[in-house]
Amino acid sequence: MKTVASQVSNDELTPPVSSSFSASDWRNGASRPVLDQLVEEVAVALVYNGISHVVMMATPNHLEDFALGFSLTEGIIENPQQLYDLNTRSLDNGIEVAMTISNERFARLKTARRNMTGRTGCGLCGAESLEQAIRQPAPVTTHRAYSHKAIETAVAQLESQQPLQAITGAVHGAALCDPNGHIELLREDVGRHNALDKLYGAVRKQTDSTINDRFVLISSRASYELVLKTAMMGIGMLVAVSAPTSLAVRLAEQVNITLLGFARTGRHMVYTHPQRIDA
Repeated sequence: MKTVASQVSNDELTPPVSSSFSASDWRNGASRPVLDQLVEEVAVALVYNGISHVVMMATPNHLEDFALGFSLTEGIIENPQQLYDLNTRSLDNGIEVAMTISNERFARLKTARRNMTGRTGCGLCGAESLEQAIRQPAPVTTHRAYSHKAIETAVAQLESQQPLQAITGAVHGAALCDPNGHIELLREDVGRHNALDKLYGAVRKQTDSTINDRFVLISSRASYELVLKTAMMGIGMLVAVSAPTSLAVRLAEQVNITLLGFARTGRHMVYTHPQRIDA
């Protein structure tokens, strides 16, 4: 249907993060015309030293956070200081994020390079080999413990911290929570892995301090890739409001991450490393 108005502005780029569309709302046997707010989904190309590396479908906000977080969790760079420059520009068919990274990291990227087109909800599409798709990060070393109360506190705050989800009903959220369960920072995106990359990028832009005493809460299922990215962040607990996959559980066990699923008020399932959960 035809778009009629943009309602939510983007703080970084010209494209809006949501737009109003005309629709027919059918309820209890009757229809009425409405304007429905839909999240924007655009192709975002990440370019390193002039070479296009990956195209992801993403929500067009916090793209600097996304680019930094993706670069870190994918191992393209090891720290933010290796990212020298970042510029975004809107093109006819999407957005380009052009980055300049250190020569050493770019040489490594060229050696292990993959070309992939990432679809919403899939960050591994197009990897050239199983070795590239299934990585084994170093085990997380933090021994921080968390209470069941802290987990419930974070879950109770999640909905109120997702403004774009409240408007569109179509985005995931990734939240950084302190040891008591208070949400310190949250990012949203149509892709759950994009939301986590945006979160990590935002964190690393704001501080060089360690965050391994925090935990991550996601408003989605727990996939292999989310566990992988959590491990790359050095965080010891990942809490998901939906189910984990079997591969996610196996990886969490291997890399010393406490993985929780079905997190909601009064309930959560602990799948791996329960020693981090205090009574």
